[in-house]
Amino acid sequence: MGISTLSSSVIGLGSFALLASCGAGADTRTSIADASARVAIAAAAITSQEALVANEVTANTSYLGFDTGRYPGDAAMRAWRSGNSPYSWSGYYLKSPCHQDDGWMGKRETLESMGYGLAVLYVGQQTWGRRPGVPHMQRVRVPKRVTSYVGKGKKRRKVTRTVMRTVLRKAPPPPPGATCSADFVSGARGMREGVDAAQLTAREGFPRGTTIFLDVERMDVLHQPMRDYYSAWVRAVLDDGRYVPGIYVHTHNANTIYNDVKAVYTSVGLESEPPFWVAGGRGFDPKKHPRDTGHSFAAIWQGVLDVDQTWNGHKIPIDVNVAALPSPSSVVAEVAEAFRGGE
Repeated sequence: MGISTLSSSVIGLGSFALLASCGAGADTRTSIADASARVAIAAAAITSQEALVANEVTANTSYLGFDTGRYPGDAAMRAWRSGNSPYSWSGYYLKSPCHQDDGWMGKRETLESMGYGLAVLYVGQQTWGRRPGVPHMQRVRVPKRVTSYVGKGKKRRKVTRTVMRTVLRKAPPPPPGATCSADFVSGARGMREGVDAAQLTAREGFPRGTTIFLDVERMDVLHQPMRDYYSAWVRAVLDDGRYVPGIYVHTHNANTIYNDVKAVYTSVGLESEPPFWVAGGRGFDPKKHPRDTGHSFAAIWQGVLDVDQTWNGHKIPIDVNVAALPSPSSVVAEVAEAFRGGE
């Protein structure tokens, strides 16, 4: 789609979504909140799964960004937006079930004032190589008393000593107060944590239409409880009506998860593309576009993991990403204005 027609198409699709929602039956998504979600996602689809000021969107440009779990501090972040640093955006970690560090919280205005674009991340439940809902065994070290005899003849004597051995035992349930466990992976938990993600994003002051990416780490086997979990999370964010649900996913699981999430969108009458942040893949280069992952639905490509880089005297451990837009979670100006009008 040409840039000259982008702005009017955003408004047109947004109006269509609102009208379709208001005219639907009671058994469809008829709430005002859902209508808002339709506007946000329609805009995101037009702008290559992300939304920004219309005249800043281009078809093939990519923007370099980084993410790091712990907030590096204001001085380091400021340094990385000055001099010859190549990074224009960063990940923004919400305090979430599997990311309890809250260092990024409250930093939205600070980072935006430095000129950063942002990609909002919510780290939900993971399977950690297990099958959710099935008791699992874990290796534990236990002491064992071992008796042996040493010496010969009258000097022969019994010696008892303690040795440690590794055994398999049934793992205990998560302790009280635990927030992150494969035992928690379920559709019900996904619904609850989708609500939490929307509330946290609102408290951080992100505007309506912002994309929230649910972090789903790589899995060798994608079990049904996890599919129920992320599908319910997406549905909860859609039902909230203020934000666009997206997914951070490894390329190994990307196609299956995309199809599941797309089905959730379709189930509520949304034909637009869900935003995806894809990790892994071959041939990463900072000048490439996210589509070069081999996934046409990719809005961000994470291609380098766990590297230390130093810019302007500040060293940060990071993952390196390219995005289709300079602020991957942003919304187009027209949609943000429409959302403000609905508050």
